[in-house]
Amino acid sequence: MEGLTHLDDAGRPRMVDISAKGETWREAVAKGRIWLLPQTLQLIATGQVAKGDVMATARLAGIMAAKRTPELIPLCHPIPLTDVEVEVTPLEDGLEITATVRTVARTGVEMEALVAVAVAALTVYDMVKAVDRGARIGDIRLVRKSGGKSGELVLE
Repeated sequence: MEGLTHLDDAGRPRMVDISAKGETWREAVAKGRIWLLPQTLQLIATGQVAKGDVMATARLAGIMAAKRTPELIPLCHPIPLTDVEVEVTPLEDGLEITATVRTVARTGVEMEALVAVAVAALTVYDMVKAVDRGARIGDIRLVRKSGGKSGELVLE
């Protein structure tokens, strides 16, 4: 199982031992989308969604989710986050969600950024599902990470 660090020699899941790694500055950026009907976007833009301010609630949900990632993903290390930013940008056919997560730690924050995007998108879905049953979440991906021994990786 060479290369799969979350598996032991017998192929069983394990938490990676990071105790020998040094603390470094790290950052990860993830993005995702939720596709919405034009009338749903109009309701969001004009603040007429019955459950409240969709974009502000999604941002807050994403930030909260990043902080709780180790509780959701079984093998994630709990690490101190120094900054979490979640942006929700209206597009012609939906919303784009971007999460940027930073830390000074022994391991990276890719999972925290991805979880922030996913939960922010799920929050939008929850808030608009009564008026947009076809809302669709997708294209959640890591777009950039930096710091640590492997340096910078730009995927987009």
